[in-house]
Formats: sequence, C-alpha cells, structure tokens
Amino acid sequence: MAVKAMGWAHSFPVSGGVAAGRRWTRGHLESLAWTAEEPETVDAVVLTVSELLTNAHIHARSDAHLVLTWDGDCLHVSVHDEDPALPLQRAPEPGAVSGRGVGIVRMLADEWGMKCQRHGKTVTACFRPAGARQGGDDG
Repeated sequence: MAVKAMGWAHSFPVSGGVAAGRRWTRGHLESLAWTAEEPETVDAVVLTVSELLTNAHIHARSDAHLVLTWDGDCLHVSVHDEDPALPLQRAPEPGAVSGRGVGIVRMLADEWGMKCQRHGKTVTACFRPAGARQGGDDG
C-alpha cells in the first residue's frame, strides 16, 4: 500500500503573522473532507496554530514557518522558529495575559512534541479527527 499524504507550508512574519496564519490554516483545512463534520477539531487546529505562531513571534522573536500535513490519520501542525530553546509549560498568575500556550496545545492535541534543530526548533501537534478514523477518509 502506498503512503499518501498532502501538505502545505507557509512562512509568517513577526508583524501580522498570527491572524494571517489562522486565515491561511482555516482555508487549507476546508479542502479536507472530514473538516465539514468536525468544526471543533478545525477550531482546535486553528487555536493551536495561533498559539504556536504567537510563541514563535514573541518568545523566539522569529518569523514562523508553518507546515500542515494530512496523512489520512493525523493532521500534523508544525511550527519552526529560529530559537533552539524549547518552550516550557508555565503556571501563570491569575489574570496574566501570557504563559498558557504550551498548556493549551497539550490539552487540544492528540499528541505533541518538540525537537531542537541546527537552526532553531520545531513544535508539532497531531490531531486525529474521529470521522477520518472511522471512514478511512483521505481528504
């Protein structure tokens, strides 16, 4: 059996990149058949993109490189930035306006991980839509 996957990649600049990243992601997700039946999963993916791009821009002070890959089982959301320091989950004070991104991604994604690389790091989250698992949907 051949491995079949589809994906998209785009870079988002520090200035204005988060809103553009959400729109770009939502637009590409519309091409996958399962997304019409799973608006909650789509919203979780878009929120994850928002959190990961924000982390890249604020903490890494870097443009962010977003890759979405659908392999028929998992939608992989990967964001690369130029800072090799891995993000840490924090316990922000009540009312704090930041410090929840890693916790949000951990709660939303079915799986997630981080990898240091020669020129920065990549954070990846995996989303397994129920409809795609049941029907073998390949997009």
